[in-house]
Amino acid sequence: MEFKLTPEQEMLRDTAREFAEKEVEPRVEEIEKTRKIPEDLIKRLFELGFGGIIIPEEYEGSAAGHLARAIILEEIAYSCPALAFTLQIVHLGQAPLIFHGTKEQKEKWLPDLAKGKLIASCAVTEPTGGSDVMGIKTFAKKENNEYVITGRKCFITNVHLANIHGVLAKSGEDPRHMTFFMIEGDRPGVKPGREENKVGLHGCNTGELILDNVRVPVENVIGVEGKGLRVALTAITNVGRMGVAATGVGIIRRCLDEAVKFANQRVLYGQPISRLQAIQWLISDIYLRYETARLLLHRAAWMIDQGIRADAEVGMVKLTATEGAAECASKLSSILGAYGIMEEYAAQRLLRDAYSLIPAAGTNEIMRIVISRKAFERAT
Repeated sequence: MEFKLTPEQEMLRDTAREFAEKEVEPRVEEIEKTRKIPEDLIKRLFELGFGGIIIPEEYEGSAAGHLARAIILEEIAYSCPALAFTLQIVHLGQAPLIFHGTKEQKEKWLPDLAKGKLIASCAVTEPTGGSDVMGIKTFAKKENNEYVITGRKCFITNVHLANIHGVLAKSGEDPRHMTFFMIEGDRPGVKPGREENKVGLHGCNTGELILDNVRVPVENVIGVEGKGLRVALTAITNVGRMGVAATGVGIIRRCLDEAVKFANQRVLYGQPISRLQAIQWLISDIYLRYETARLLLHRAAWMIDQGIRADAEVGMVKLTATEGAAECASKLSSILGAYGIMEEYAAQRLLRDAYSLIPAAGTNEIMRIVISRKAFERAT
């Protein structure tokens, strides 16, 4: 059992850390105020190879794997969770093609997705709810060699940034008969709708996707007609939830470092507050949360890289990292006292960003259901 990173993974970590420190950190205040991530930072993600990190080499990606991806996202999230979340959705948009695309589909789209010429969204959630996938209303009616798709998706990350969309739609009378499509953004009837204003993750675009009688050829079906739910859930589980978790781990580590730094500098009663047991306990809780979430993250990512099914393990880390991020940001705010609610300190931003992660890629109540299934399997 080897916990040490490979030289290649260490190099990626160092590259991501340098990028975050030198290029991202100085612009976080700008991102918070404008609620926009500068286009040049998005471009840099692809120039550094982070955009194609899980795309196979034969399609111009680096094929570095899911553990490498988790490491990169943690480093970027340490400085700017919104940028890390934007990047992880870039990967999520690619995932249906990576896992279920035909050779022809991969050749058509993956090289441009790796280079950033194309950015894909993954549009599943609708106003009827995200957890109740069976309740979606978007419908794809087949006419000869194409489908006519109509519906409205909501809470779709990167929807205004994307120029191609992965869409799950019902395609038959059976509620489970769903099909997954790649839909180019310039097709007639495709239009991004309203842009949402979130409490956290400022700059990370979230909004609606409107589909009005959009005609899509059968060649744009990913996987098997009627089996689109499997395509969507494979991507969301292995890429979406893992990306949310990695972002949460980055937040927890930032909370840890901010807490230790402040506790060493802040003097009360003639001594640094780091010598107070109450503060030591809070910091030990944050440290424990970080190590626990990071180890769960690395194990789940390793399993995915090995082709081992990891639904429960992914659920564990998504729950642990997101709830842990919110808890640790709250503890950091307590350590900082009045400074914890001041905008010039990171604590309030980290808390807002952490809360924004909790419902993403499946609520934590859904994660508990997924985990419980594994628990019952073990007992039989």
